[in-house]
Amino acid sequence: MSNTPSMRTALGKVRGHGAGGGTGHFIGQRVSSVALALLAPWFAIAVALDMPDAGYGSVIEFVSQPLNSVGLILLLITGLYHMQIGMQEIVVDYIHKPFTKAILLLLNTLAPIAIGAAAVFAVLRINFGA
Repeated sequence: MSNTPSMRTALGKVRGHGAGGGTGHFIGQRVSSVALALLAPWFAIAVALDMPDAGYGSVIEFVSQPLNSVGLILLLITGLYHMQIGMQEIVVDYIHKPFTKAILLLLNTLAPIAIGAAAVFAVLRINFGA
């Protein structure tokens, strides 16, 4: 190493040394939090007002309404996305064994996709007739 001063800025020296996805995850977590803060109370109020009892017929009738089915699908997808980002951050930060981390990250990607696909399929099947 020479004793000559570097022409690189402080930003140039640290660029490329991070994980690279922190800002996107931060913004995704905040946006999904706002969406959930709007969708969850809507769902609770809609269920309380539109379902006189918690019977099978009431639930089918509630989900069969187009506005309710769209809102429920948005709630499901947003909730699963929010959960996936949060769990990914936990795994990346606290799991140190590479193999275990890779398996957990794979499961963290596949499980929400499978759960979301099944849930959306169920809502659509109810909405368009079974």
